[in-house]
Amino acid sequence: MIRSLSFKLVAAFLLVSLVGTAVAAGYVAYITTERFSRYVTEQLRLRAAERWADYYRITGSWEGVREAMPMEEPSPPGAMPMGSVALADSQGRVIVAGAGFLVNQRVPMHLLRSATPITVNGQVVGYMLQMGVRMRPEAPRLAFLREFYRVLMVGSLVATVVALALGALLARSLTHPLRELTAATQAVAQGELAQQIPVRSNDELGQLAMSFNRMSAELVRAQEARRQMTADIAHELRTPLSLILGHAEALSDGVLPPTAQTFEVIYDEAQRLARLVDDLRTLSLSEAGELALQIGPLRPEEIIERAAVAHQPQAAARRVEIVTTVPPDLPDVEGDFDRVAQVLDNLLTNALRFSPEGSKIELGAQALGRTVRFTVRDEGPGLAPEDQERVFDRFYRTDRSRSRDLGGSGLGLAIARQLILLQGGEIGVESTLGKGATFWFTLPVQKGDV
Repeated sequence: MIRSLSFKLVAAFLLVSLVGTAVAAGYVAYITTERFSRYVTEQLRLRAAERWADYYRITGSWEGVREAMPMEEPSPPGAMPMGSVALADSQGRVIVAGAGFLVNQRVPMHLLRSATPITVNGQVVGYMLQMGVRMRPEAPRLAFLREFYRVLMVGSLVATVVALALGALLARSLTHPLRELTAATQAVAQGELAQQIPVRSNDELGQLAMSFNRMSAELVRAQEARRQMTADIAHELRTPLSLILGHAEALSDGVLPPTAQTFEVIYDEAQRLARLVDDLRTLSLSEAGELALQIGPLRPEEIIERAAVAHQPQAAARRVEIVTTVPPDLPDVEGDFDRVAQVLDNLLTNALRFSPEGSKIELGAQALGRTVRFTVRDEGPGLAPEDQERVFDRFYRTDRSRSRDLGGSGLGLAIARQLILLQGGEIGVESTLGKGATFWFTLPVQKGDV
């Protein structure tokens, strides 16, 4: 049979309370009985000594004490049994036999030190010797102990019931967040990803609830990103496929003449499809860590110069100036030349796409600790803060309608991020809306070249 956590907690609390109450009750009962018996014995001992002192005070000596207080005389209730004690005078000579001592026997000094002195008018006139006296179970003492044990048992039962009730409340309080978490996880398993449970504490259960909420939010975001990516891929594929199919059908029906211009449109759209597929493959391999890299020493000025020259015709066509700023003493960095060049190509292409005519794009690099920071700064419209957080996501567009017209698959920045991360660097963007944007990435300096 499956037992709930609440049942197990209540059972554990009950077991602990029962064991604790039993141990406490047993200890209290033992100590109380022992101390009470010792107290009663001491009181009876003092009473017996007082009887001897009264005899001496009346007669002025111990003469005739054996006849006046014989050992076989029954002791009154609550008194010390006479046969269990002996009486010695002030010199230590036994006057009344008992407790293992004989009349006229000399009591050793060390036993006199532990005996009960009998004083009259401030002077010691004798000693009462007691050897291992064991009290008789008188009725008043037994009645007191019985009442005490009864009260102790009732108190223990009440304490157990209270502990059980508190344990049940505590178990319910502790397991309530777990029940909420269980219901939420079952809902997630059924496809309802948007589940949030209340965080009621800062302990381990509260941390578990916060972790679940973060996981649920990430699942929702991932699901939305997957849906958006699927829609974006479908849209990216639909446009070139529609053009290719439309021109092919028009050629087949004789609507369009088989001219070079018609075939050029078909070829360009096919090339666009091929680039999209290559970008998706590169991004998938890099995210899976399976993209092969040829890591080696690279000269930052060579990489930047190559990127500037490669994009000069495109920049000239858009009337945009590309300038480079590279210090001559930069250390070499470690990376894959082709992949770093691909990152710069993607960043430059993105900058050219949004740069207005007559503006300027600056390519630069500078040493930053044990890294070199590469920058691509444009004078375009810039990015809003919310766009800066997602600009490196796949298929993310700040202005979807404008971006479609300007071309691009929406994967360039996502690929750039993954390539830089694979080479041990970092990538980011700094921008003020309306004042351009600066995309940057870092690469580690070659070992031994600081």
